[in-house]
Amino acid sequence: MPVQKRLKPLNAEGQADRIYRLLKQEIFDFQLLPGDRFSENDIAARMAASRTPVRQALYALEQEGYLAVQPRSGWQVKTIDFDYLEALYDLRVVLECEAVKRLCALPPDVTPLALQALKQFWIDAPPLPEGQSVARHDEAFHMALLEAAGNPEMARVHRDVTDKIRIVRRMDFTQPARVKATYAEHSQILLAILNRNLKEAHTLLSGHIAQSQQEVRKITLHMLHEARQSKFR
Repeated sequence: MPVQKRLKPLNAEGQADRIYRLLKQEIFDFQLLPGDRFSENDIAARMAASRTPVRQALYALEQEGYLAVQPRSGWQVKTIDFDYLEALYDLRVVLECEAVKRLCALPPDVTPLALQALKQFWIDAPPLPEGQSVARHDEAFHMALLEAAGNPEMARVHRDVTDKIRIVRRMDFTQPARVKATYAEHSQILLAILNRNLKEAHTLLSGHIAQSQQEVRKITLHMLHEARQSKFR
């Protein structure tokens, strides 16, 4: 008879990472809704885990701004603060426009490798059909602009902003029309940068981010409404 290999049980750190990823996905998918309350014991029972890794996962999500701990009343999923997100989007525009300014100031015969890779993906290659895959590449597109601009502190701040708006930003890729628009707008922004047309690049980039911001707010509010309706049916 073949010898069956036993799977090693996850250690506390591995359990914490598993629980963290599962809970974060539940928040992203609106299975855990803004305002929902729960205890460590609730999660431990549901995840078949001890309280130690559960607590580690919950504190990690608290540090990222997804949860709040309430004294003597457990944990709560934070409500979505659209005013706060709007401020982050404003900061994102400032950072990305400055990055574009620096890229357009490069000599015409100098093209950073990051921009060459972006052109290959967003202009030369065929579009991706699946929305959430596009969401990851969209983040990479905007972060690559910052990295190519050559200021690591600007890039670090931009990564922090990207992490904080991800919960709503990914909603922009749940509609096929928005995926199509993303490819068109990214290619136009890239061409303007490659042609060192700063005014056009700024206009296109600012409009692209503003449109995305409007769409994610509208889609998020709609999905929250649908999730709440389903919960009480």
